[in-house]
Amino acid sequence: LKGIFLEAGLAMILLTCNVGQLNSQVNASLCMLDYTDNYFALLTLWVAMAIEFSGLLHSSYLVQITVAALAGKNIESNEEPRNAMQNIFFFTRCAASLAVLCFCLAVTFEALFAGNTTMWEGISPTIAVIVFFVLMSIVGMLE
Repeated sequence: LKGIFLEAGLAMILLTCNVGQLNSQVNASLCMLDYTDNYFALLTLWVAMAIEFSGLLHSSYLVQITVAALAGKNIESNEEPRNAMQNIFFFTRCAASLAVLCFCLAVTFEALFAGNTTMWEGISPTIAVIVFFVLMSIVGMLE
């Protein structure tokens, strides 16, 4: 346990997530306008808007739609309903995002099961996949 936590870097991963993410979120929540009143924040906004327009992360909308459908609830929005062309554009980006996500997971699993990672010695590929999902969950919770 000491070897995994201290020597292999798990403590450093957790520290980096905490220091790198939480401080900026607390600062932004307390000083919202001061935090965004600079050119770097404007650049960050433009990059985020470009990523959103590209649809790279639209697979998360598929999760939202699925959960809402399973719960039997409608998704409330202040936007007017999409027309046919907007639906085609939206779901095309969702499909492309899902394809990218599946490709990335396939490459990651191939590397984990082939042992082409810097995973600790003696850790089975199954445990490596579990560690991968635990670390991804930690990063997801910090978002």
